[in-house]
Amino acid sequence: MITLIQKPVDLKKIEIWGASLIYGFVLLLLLARVAESNVNVIWTPYRYMFDEYHLHYSYSKYFFFPMVARYTLYFFSFLLWNFVIIPSLIEKRKTTLMIVLAVALFGAIWLFCGITDTWLKGYLFYKHTPEYVNNIIFKTNLIYAIWVTMMLTLYSLIKHAANYLLNNTDRIQSEYKVLTRDSIIALVVWMLLIFGLLLIDANIDVIALFFVTIPVAIGVYGLSTCSLIPTTLANKKRFLTYWLKVVWVTTAVSIPVLFISAAALHRHEAVAIIAGFSACFQLLVVAPFSWITYKRRMAGTAEILNLKTALGTSAANLDFLRSQINPHFLFNALNTLYGTALQENADRTGEGIQRLGDMMRFMLQENMHEKILLTREIDYLNNYIALQKLRTQTSPDINIDVQIEDHILGLQIAPMLLIPFIENAFKHGISLREPSHIKITLQTKENTLYFDVHNSIHIRPDNDPEKGKSGIGLVNVKQRLKLLYNNKHELIVRENASEFFIHLTINLA
Repeated sequence: MITLIQKPVDLKKIEIWGASLIYGFVLLLLLARVAESNVNVIWTPYRYMFDEYHLHYSYSKYFFFPMVARYTLYFFSFLLWNFVIIPSLIEKRKTTLMIVLAVALFGAIWLFCGITDTWLKGYLFYKHTPEYVNNIIFKTNLIYAIWVTMMLTLYSLIKHAANYLLNNTDRIQSEYKVLTRDSIIALVVWMLLIFGLLLIDANIDVIALFFVTIPVAIGVYGLSTCSLIPTTLANKKRFLTYWLKVVWVTTAVSIPVLFISAAALHRHEAVAIIAGFSACFQLLVVAPFSWITYKRRMAGTAEILNLKTALGTSAANLDFLRSQINPHFLFNALNTLYGTALQENADRTGEGIQRLGDMMRFMLQENMHEKILLTREIDYLNNYIALQKLRTQTSPDINIDVQIEDHILGLQIAPMLLIPFIENAFKHGISLREPSHIKITLQTKENTLYFDVHNSIHIRPDNDPEKGKSGIGLVNVKQRLKLLYNNKHELIVRENASEFFIHLTINLA
């Protein structure tokens, strides 16, 4: 079930294979009974009536072939209803045709089940007229056809609800903290279990028991993991304190459960059993399970934290090694080259060296912080863009349009977060042989940053060593955005044969 959440699967194939296997298995069971040594004593649901009326009973005539026909009808009805009618109605495709097809399928189920029942219950013709028997059988099968159609519809509803829940667990959990990922999986299993009980026509008391107990258990588990257990541990209390809280919760929930069960079942003994079983299940199974699960999850979180600490120590060691490179020597060398370029009237070279020095100073100093002023990040972007313009300003077919807002005060951002998008634009958007364009805009409104990069795309020649390499810049920045600004950013990436576009919005509050 967890795999269904983490990676997409072809649910349609699974359903077809599952239905086909069940259909084949049922047919094999019917055939296996035919192979028994004494066919004349094979038990079937209606055989005793034939024996009571002293009628000859043929297993193949009065059971095997009618049931094969019924199971075949169920199999193809499931495929038609689940893969043609319901999807088309949901997507509002050929609605009128699908409604007509649904009515026709319902009629076919009614007619087919009525015809097969005349063989399964052939003993009725011994004491009644054919008109009377057919009237009784087809009236009964009208209700049965309604029930089959309801089961097919209920399965489709459960499937689409389960698919929605499993594909939106993160969003649902962010809005309703009680509904954890485990609770959502349990909810899906509960829906499938109730469907299975209804399908096999289980006892109403058994259905009511599962219908009540499992949702209450899901609620107790979700409430325990998001509130009861954390507050208990925060106050340095033990399991008994938490368990007493669950007792209060279970007692409060049992009152409406008693009223609802009494109204639905009208039998006090069954209501008392359901309420008692549900309460015991919450206290003796769900409460300890929630406690153990939460403690193990905390232990796993602590282990991850230790790993992060170890990783941070390694990063600190790397920073120390990096600091051993004398930055003063590097900047003095760049200053010397800059002065030489000015003496030789190489203005463009001098400007390039100066901007490169500013960028390297930024990378050695500012890049070590978790957050920096947005103005410093913008300075780095401007230096990089200016350095690239030195390379391209002699080409008239290259258009670089930069609209970056100035005087942004107070806002902070993670360093080197925006530059990969601009680097990507210059890497793939500039060609010295073909017309090229890059447009970069950056502005803020209140605490929100709006950043857009729009550039042309050029196919690299086969001998270009960078051909086919997208680099790790964009992948890395997406991961950083998810870690640093989870639920506080929106990244839209669009691409066609000739252009590439990104739109990034970040709440910097």
